[in-house]
Amino acid sequence: MSPSRPRTAGSEPVHRQVARNIRTAIEAGVLRHKEVLPSTRELAEQWSTSVFTINEAMKLLVDEGLVVSKSRSKRVVNAPEREPDGQVRLRKPQVILIGGHVGSGKSELGRILARETGWPIIDKDTITRPVVEAALEMLHLSPNDRESSTYRDIIRPREYEALRAAIEENVGCGNSAVVPAPFLQEFNDPAWISRIQARLTDLNAKTTYVWVYCDAETMHTYVRHRGAARDAAKLADWSGYLASIDVDFRPPVPHFLIDNSASSRPLQSQAKDLLASVLGDDR
Repeated sequence: MSPSRPRTAGSEPVHRQVARNIRTAIEAGVLRHKEVLPSTRELAEQWSTSVFTINEAMKLLVDEGLVVSKSRSKRVVNAPEREPDGQVRLRKPQVILIGGHVGSGKSELGRILARETGWPIIDKDTITRPVVEAALEMLHLSPNDRESSTYRDIIRPREYEALRAAIEENVGCGNSAVVPAPFLQEFNDPAWISRIQARLTDLNAKTTYVWVYCDAETMHTYVRHRGAARDAAKLADWSGYLASIDVDFRPPVPHFLIDNSASSRPLQSQAKDLLASVLGDDR
């Protein structure tokens, strides 16, 4: 069983954390219209909490109209208006680069934006993880290694090279793109920013930088819940991991800040505001 999540005075109640997570999954298309949710007991096991807590979370989602109770044991996603309705084509392709720490909600934001626009989502982990894991194993390292100098100095640069090539291939075809990745080194490197900005400008594309902030407690909740093997080392020494990063980092370039902390506005609401600003008169 997973260890109990940390609680602090004034932290968000667990039932609201569960509701927030499911709400975001619906907005991001991870949970689709008419999809049957796991049972109350299954959700309680996933969240290491009580059946009562899950029922309280479900009450919130039912009140919002996002979930419909078919019976005591069957709940169904109710989000017909969130089904994709076509691609937004622009005079100039738009590339939205989304950075943030582990567990900040980058991928969820990317999925929401991609569903709203119909643009391809180019997620670094999706396009590179199988190859990265195979390369690490060939080097006699754990496929989940993301901390060693071998990964950082040899493999990681190639991941971002592949990511950049995928972006340019899409933009070269006139497609906009949503690109979630940590970008921790890249967004702090003026030379890297200048290079990718110049290249995308040459391809007649606009570039938008987005940073997803998440407070340490909410980040811990997200990382634990997704249960990725590559996060095991961080979770084993969470305080040490926090000491190694700057939670309050901001890119030294004009950017949009998305606050995905538990106390912030819903991620989907901030995503809509971001798109309204990015698209402007190009829609």
